[in-house]
Amino acid sequence: MDSAEYERKITSRFAAFDQDHNGAIDREEFSGAAAALLAEFGVRPRSDKGQALYDGAEAFWQGMAGIADVDGDQRVTREEFLTGAVKRLRDNPRRFAEIARPFLHAAIAVADEDGRGVTPAALGRALRVLNVPEETGARVAAALDGDGDGRIGEDELLTAFADYYVTPEP
Repeated sequence: MDSAEYERKITSRFAAFDQDHNGAIDREEFSGAAAALLAEFGVRPRSDKGQALYDGAEAFWQGMAGIADVDGDQRVTREEFLTGAVKRLRDNPRRFAEIARPFLHAAIAVADEDGRGVTPAALGRALRVLNVPEETGARVAAALDGDGDGRIGEDELLTAFADYYVTPEP
């Protein structure tokens, strides 16, 4: 993948975070994603799961801002995302996974409707709410159930999430 193609890929990843399409990622994007997930799965915001998801969203935002918000304005622009977050995290995708872990852990708890783990269908719903096209989300969710047991583990999700955002591969 050449650098122009890689930049296009990362730009599309930025767009997934930029929920309001204003050209910057901010705290509200992360809390908005949490609210949308809670609504999709019928979980009350003031419940333990709801509060954990909001706390995870805040931790994710703080981690993202800490590595990418170069000018300290509490917004991550596309350029900051390209040069800051991606450049720093491409060399260490696990760092991105660790930044995202509290949010993903809480999101998994929200999407785990029967207490036995996240199903591919529930993951597909969650991805759709987070602006991943429905067919893409369904395909990804099915692929992540590598052992075919109908459940997707946290480690698989973290690895896939980090790879999606910081590696040149699709």
